[in-house]
Amino acid sequence: MSIPPLAPMASRPENAADPAQAARDFEAAFLSQAVDQMLQTAGEDIMGGGQAGEAWRSFLSNAVADAIADQSRTGIAQSVAAAIGAYRRGAGA
Repeated sequence: MSIPPLAPMASRPENAADPAQAARDFEAAFLSQAVDQMLQTAGEDIMGGGQAGEAWRSFLSNAVADAIADQSRTGIAQSVAAAIGAYRRGAGA
């Protein structure tokens, strides 16, 4: 099965998002989900139960993910930035 390449965007704003920042934001979002899944295994005793516990876990997941992404050590953002760059080169940006 062959997947066709994405069509280039018809118009690109002059102030398009910085690929490095977009990649870092993607890494943080991905890590937030991973950290949240890990924190779910900690049990309700750690965060408390109910909606308050879920909200606290969400805030903690985002904070931990941002701290990890800021260190640029996982390689996720670098891979995503490289893919964005390759797409832009292929799309003639």
